[in-house]
Amino acid sequence: MGSLGRCLARGLLRGQPGLGRPLGPPRRYGSAPPELREQTLVLVKPDAVQRRLVGDVIRRFERRGFKLVAMKLLQADRGLLDKHYQQLRQKPFYPALLSYMTSGPLVAMVWEGYNVVRSSRAMVGDTNSAQAAAGTIRGDFSMHVSRNVVHASDSVETALQEIGFWFQRDELVAWESSDQDYTYGP
Repeated sequence: MGSLGRCLARGLLRGQPGLGRPLGPPRRYGSAPPELREQTLVLVKPDAVQRRLVGDVIRRFERRGFKLVAMKLLQADRGLLDKHYQQLRQKPFYPALLSYMTSGPLVAMVWEGYNVVRSSRAMVGDTNSAQAAAGTIRGDFSMHVSRNVVHASDSVETALQEIGFWFQRDELVAWESSDQDYTYGP
């Protein structure tokens, strides 16, 4: 075993995993400042689940530095979708949207981090895939506006409401990310 391995092993024996943190008070569960706890809802829609793009979507959010606090695979029903898309219910395309969103399973996720709502919208790209910039999720994976791969909340207020539609409070996991200092600074 090399010196790094011995150091890690000694730390584990003393109840201090890893190479240790700088001296000072330990971080407490859920101790991130409020601006780092902004949350947004992201849905990986049925077309993306069928095309096995879930991992690609997750990877982009993780690489950006956001923290996953809830995720589930589910078959959405009309009642849930009526609440989620209440502002679109009078639109002529609504029946087709419902049919699409109930055509297969989707993945609902809650991501947390600094400015996560605005950043997520930029990462997702324009709703119309023909206008979505390359490098965005829709620009890279979506083929048509009616199959646009993902949904991301458009405001902090909407995010709070949408998260409440898709998740119970106890399904959100408050956990401390060990890379927070490296992502956001001390």
